[in-house]
Amino acid sequence: MKAAIINQYGDSNELSVVDDYVNPTITDNQVLIKTYATSVNPIDYKARQGALKSMFNWQFPVVLGWDIAGIVVEIGDDVTDFTVGDRVFARPDMDDTGAFGSYATLMAVNADKVALMPETMSFAEAAALPLAGETALQMLNELHVTAGSKVLIQAGTGGVGIVAIQLAKAFGATVATTAGPENATFVRHLGADIVIDYHQKAITDVISQYDAVLDSVGDIDAGLAVLAHGGRIVTISAKPTPEQLAVATDNDQTLLAGWLQPNGQDLAKLAAYYQNDALKIVIDSKFPFTTAGVRAAHERIESHHARGKVVIEMVAE
Repeated sequence: MKAAIINQYGDSNELSVVDDYVNPTITDNQVLIKTYATSVNPIDYKARQGALKSMFNWQFPVVLGWDIAGIVVEIGDDVTDFTVGDRVFARPDMDDTGAFGSYATLMAVNADKVALMPETMSFAEAAALPLAGETALQMLNELHVTAGSKVLIQAGTGGVGIVAIQLAKAFGATVATTAGPENATFVRHLGADIVIDYHQKAITDVISQYDAVLDSVGDIDAGLAVLAHGGRIVTISAKPTPEQLAVATDNDQTLLAGWLQPNGQDLAKLAAYYQNDALKIVIDSKFPFTTAGVRAAHERIESHHARGKVVIEMVAE
């Protein structure tokens, strides 16, 4: 099969698409998916750079990628929820070896991480949703966001932020977010009630006494400062310090480091929001599955200027 590999840590030039990579084999509880599209997340380039190597015991060559959309071509003996030919998407489990990520034309995925795609959803849209969408949904649930909640969602134009704004509004919350002036109209169209231009104003100058904060930029201090007594903050971009945890405790606040727990049930919920027009998937750009295309996709996400998801297409639609 074709796969995009790295043979050492480094910049985007380490990525190379090869035609003769070994095919994955499935276990009894897995499905084999022919990949039509994948997407690039910040964790991808951080892993490529070696920033996460203490977390994994990978052996080169490594195939990156944690989002997949495609068609089931084989099912394991114990799989009952899917059949060959199903259009599916998933955020697969981490591969401990690093050998089988989603930057490949075939991928073996545990069936409990897979969901059926809505008929109206494109493969590019489906590939853009799993990691960012499941993270947004799970973090909002961790924050206990419900109707009437006031929630700050940092980085409204990021992959997680775009989904989180829309889901929070679907829950009935009041949503504040941070965005530059060029993106203010965009995040308002997603549902943001308050848009804070972080170039001009501090968050604490605009809002206060919020019930919940989703921190995706590592600004825990500002999140704590705008949080009400008894409020909740979850960060997906930093490790809370003992001092920050002490501040939260003193104010009866809950400060948590969030980590995605992928599962097909949450993907099915996201698919339902999409079908009910409560969730729009925003794609910044698409790149072909070539060495140049994969490198360009990484460079786009590393630029921090992408508005929405960066997608790599194995099969163009």
